[in-house]
Amino acid sequence: MPRFRYVAMDAKGGETEGVVDAESQSQAISVIRSKGFYPTRVVAVGGPAVAGAPAASVAAKGLSMRMEIKLPSFLRGGVKAKQLMVFTRQLATLVDAGVPLLRGLRILLKQEKNVTLREGLEGMGDAVESGSTFSDALAQFPRIFDGLFISMVKAGEAGGVLEVVLNRLAEFMEKAERIKNRIKSAMIYPIVVLIAAVGILSFLLINVIPKFEDIFKDLLEGRPLPAVTQFVIGASHAVAANGLWILGGIVAVVVAARLWKRTRRGARTLDKLKLRAPIFGPLFSKTAIARLTRTLGTLMTSGVPVLQALNIVRDTAGNRIVADAIQMVHNAVKEGENMTGPLEASGVFPTMVVSMVDVGEETGALPEMLMKIADNYDDEVDTAVEGMTSVIEPILIVFLAVIIGTIVIAMFVPLITIIGQMSQ
Repeated sequence: MPRFRYVAMDAKGGETEGVVDAESQSQAISVIRSKGFYPTRVVAVGGPAVAGAPAASVAAKGLSMRMEIKLPSFLRGGVKAKQLMVFTRQLATLVDAGVPLLRGLRILLKQEKNVTLREGLEGMGDAVESGSTFSDALAQFPRIFDGLFISMVKAGEAGGVLEVVLNRLAEFMEKAERIKNRIKSAMIYPIVVLIAAVGILSFLLINVIPKFEDIFKDLLEGRPLPAVTQFVIGASHAVAANGLWILGGIVAVVVAARLWKRTRRGARTLDKLKLRAPIFGPLFSKTAIARLTRTLGTLMTSGVPVLQALNIVRDTAGNRIVADAIQMVHNAVKEGENMTGPLEASGVFPTMVVSMVDVGEETGALPEMLMKIADNYDDEVDTAVEGMTSVIEPILIVFLAVIIGTIVIAMFVPLITIIGQMSQ
């Protein structure tokens, strides 16, 4: 009876090898599957290689044989957070349903449209098929997966709960994306209003005000204009004559700010200003605390060691001031101390957060307490977004009323004088 050597994946994504006796390749695949394995390669002993699992091998061959025109890496773009979130949720659903990891990656590869993520899925599938762990395969694509993702997957593999960790990752990314979308939606209205205001103001200063100026020169016969009218006409001349310079100056300031932000000192200064800004500061602070506590709680719940978890949280904090505070916590924990002291000394975290962390450490339920803090601050972020929107709207209305009202008054005061002279 012919013998077949096989390579297969078990239910947890681990790789196994063996030899079976079977009359044919199809029967060999059936025998392998009856053992609870998913065959990825079947080789007839003493014969040519035979494709084992059509779903995996045929897809892989089709991908390798298909001619594709690939753009350079800098032109392909990256993977957006929303796309990575969808991929994580789909993979978590497949693995949770008992689909072997390699097969799940091949299934997602067939339907993925993002070029960068497709290449990542293909490379991860090849790495897992060759015997690498899933976390090692993820580490080969740092442009797609950050340290948080890789560390949690590694912890899930070590504990044999990969499907649980993937579900936690998906939930974490969904909540982070939800908060981001809320903030973006709250900012759409003021940005649109400001753009419209700048457009209307530019049109009035460049096209309308000069025509009024000509009328005033003809009808007032050299008599002086009111101070407010002179100010508006002067602004019109400045914008009409130096519009390109003004626009270039704005662009230069934005570019300089971005370049300055890339420096260590500039990033720290801007991050400090974010946390202390009058209206937006509380929102930035609450968002950072919610992200930090949820990340740390998710990592610790998934079994990542606390020092490693703190390093990951520090690197993904998104704010240098918050990252420095986490570094202080890391150093204290490394010396055998608790987190409460450095959290309170940093001055970044409110008293309630420090107290809840203290209680969590005393009761041995720190991960659960961190998740409760995150849930609480998610709600506070929603409230802060609504409050910020309710404050910004009247401020913008008053601002536009002052600007447009000043222009209208500046143009109508001379007109009233002219009409009075004509009536006499």
